[in-house]
Amino acid sequence: LAITFPVMTLTSSLGMLVGSGAAARISISLGKRDHHTAEQILGNSLLLTVILNAVFITLFYIYLEPILMAFGASSLTYPYARDYLEIVLLGNVFVSLCYNFNAMMRSSGYPTKAMVTMLIGAVLNLILSPLFLFVFKLGIRGVAWATVISMFIGMLFVMHHFTLRSSVIRLRWRNIRLKGRIILSIITIGLSPFSMQVAASAVALLMNTSLLRYGGDLAVGAYGIVNSILMLVLMVVLGLNQGTQPIIGYNYGAGNYHRVRETLFYALRMATLFTTAGFILGQFFPQLLASAFTTDEELLEISSTGLRIAMLALPLVGFQIVSSNFFQSIGFAVKSIIQSLSRQLIFMVPGIILLPRIWGLKGLWIAIPVSDTLAAMLSLYLLVIQLRHLKRMEQDQLKIDLRHD
Repeated sequence: LAITFPVMTLTSSLGMLVGSGAAARISISLGKRDHHTAEQILGNSLLLTVILNAVFITLFYIYLEPILMAFGASSLTYPYARDYLEIVLLGNVFVSLCYNFNAMMRSSGYPTKAMVTMLIGAVLNLILSPLFLFVFKLGIRGVAWATVISMFIGMLFVMHHFTLRSSVIRLRWRNIRLKGRIILSIITIGLSPFSMQVAASAVALLMNTSLLRYGGDLAVGAYGIVNSILMLVLMVVLGLNQGTQPIIGYNYGAGNYHRVRETLFYALRMATLFTTAGFILGQFFPQLLASAFTTDEELLEISSTGLRIAMLALPLVGFQIVSSNFFQSIGFAVKSIIQSLSRQLIFMVPGIILLPRIWGLKGLWIAIPVSDTLAAMLSLYLLVIQLRHLKRMEQDQLKIDLRHD
C-alpha cells in the first residue's frame, strides 16, 4: 500500500487536472447561462483525458521497475506492487473518465446521481475484491482486476448520463475536438489539484526513502497505515469540497457573492469539525485505529506513535484544504496552486530533510504537523485578503441592483 500510493496518487492527478478544472469552468459557465461553452468543455475533457492517459500509461509501463524502486520498494515488496500496478495502470483510463465526468455531472446540477455513480464503483469493488481474492485465489492481481472492473462499470453509468436528452449539458460529437482556448481554461484551474497530487506523490517518494533509511520496511508500512487513516478523515473534507464547488462556482459566475461567502463559511465550519474529531481519535485511540490494518505488535507501536504526532495539527488541515478549493472554484488558479503546493511541497520537503537529523524517525512524523501549521497560516492570509475583495464586489453589485430598481 505504501509503495503503490505515490503511483496511484500520480494517476489520480490526471483526473484532477482535467476533471476538477472542467467541473469548475462548467459551474462558472452555467452561472453565466453559457451552455454552449459548458458543452465544449465537456467534449474537450473527454479527448484530453484519453490522450493524457495514453501517454502516462506508456511511460509508466516502460519505467515501472525503476519508478517503484525509487518510491521505496524493496526486493520483498516490489513483486506485489508490480503485480497490482500492471493491471491497475491499464484500467486507469476508466478510472480517470469515471472521476472526471462524475465531477462534471456534479457541477452541472446532479449531485445525487454523482453520488450513486461513486457508490456503484465502491460497492462493486467491495463485492469483487474478496470474491477474486478468496474464492478464485487470484491474489493481489484479483484485487487489481476488481478495481478496474468496478471503475469501468461506474464509467459507463456516468458517460451514459451525458448522452441523455434530459441532461442539462450533453456530450456531442462536434465538441470532441481539442480547442486551445477551452483546454487552457480547463488546465489553468486543474493545475491546482494536479500540482497538489503530484507534490503529494513526490513527498511520499521522499518520505518512503527516508523512512526506509531511519526505520526500515516496518516504518514504511507504518506510514502506509498513517496515510490511510489520515485520508479517511480528509476524504470527508474532500467530499465537502466537491459538494460546495458547484455552488460556489455557479453563484460566483452569477454574481451572487453573498451566497459564495455563505457557502465558504459553512464548508470551513464543517471541515474544522470533522478534522477536530479526527484529531481527538488520533490522540486518544491511535493503537485502536492502527489495529484495523495490522496485528503485528512492532508495526502497531510504530504506527501509533506516528499517528499521534502526524495528527497534531489536523484541525487546521480542513481549513487549509477548503481555502484552496475556494480559490479553485472561483477561477483563481495561481492562489489555489500556491496553497496546494505549500502544504505538500514548500513546507513538507525541508521538514523531511532536516528534522530527522535531529530526532531520527520521530522527526519524519513531526514534519507533517509542522507543514500543516505553516500552510494553514498562509491560507488564512490569502483568504482574508480575498474575502475583503469579495465583500467590496458584493457592495458594488448591491449598488448596481439598487440603481436598476
